[in-house]
Amino acid sequence: MLSQTLAITFLLFIGIFPNPDFKDNNPTYISSIDPISVIYDGLHTENGVLPSKEVFTMAIQGWYKMKENLKSKVLTVIDFSLPSTAKRMWIIDPEKGQVLLNSVVSHGRNSGDLMAKTFSNVPESFKSSLGFYKTAETYSGKHGYSLRLDGLEKGFNDLARDRAIVIHGADYAREEFAKSVGRLGRSLGCPALPSELSAQAIDLIKDGSLLFIFGKDDNYLAKSSLIKA
Repeated sequence: MLSQTLAITFLLFIGIFPNPDFKDNNPTYISSIDPISVIYDGLHTENGVLPSKEVFTMAIQGWYKMKENLKSKVLTVIDFSLPSTAKRMWIIDPEKGQVLLNSVVSHGRNSGDLMAKTFSNVPESFKSSLGFYKTAETYSGKHGYSLRLDGLEKGFNDLARDRAIVIHGADYAREEFAKSVGRLGRSLGCPALPSELSAQAIDLIKDGSLLFIFGKDDNYLAKSSLIKA
């Protein structure tokens, strides 16, 4: 459960103002709160590993702007500036201040080897696409239980459904594979998860939650309106 400070901060962030009795009616205290910092600092995770504050800030800015159009308030963050051997995907419940799942995740084979360096929205590019997605329906395909994604940012990921960019499980996305090869295997552009975790992850985020994929790409960082306050 959220601490009182974190709960009040969250209400401030989403535009619901708290009882003025909080902190002895001290408006200076309330106005001095940095909501994103308090939410970030209050996140609870079993292994202690969190996304960087920079990436989390971008993700939560987009989440705040999109939250009224979401059926689920869970937020997924993928940081492709980290190597594929790192646990660079987080499923977060911002309202409860909890990290629900932290996992490795594969990038597209033409985006890079250990590191994802280039990104594309072009069909048959076999590259990962950056930006915000809304999770959609589940289905059973060649990779088993899978989750469709709808890209929300024109020019960056809006062709995701046409490209069949989905979340699915894969043995090449398992940590054991990375230990033997030095990196995870790569997909055709999908954020592929370890086969033993994919169903759990899909059930946490399916049917209308927000997913954010970050990468070091100057064009995206300059042009995306969702990552800015």
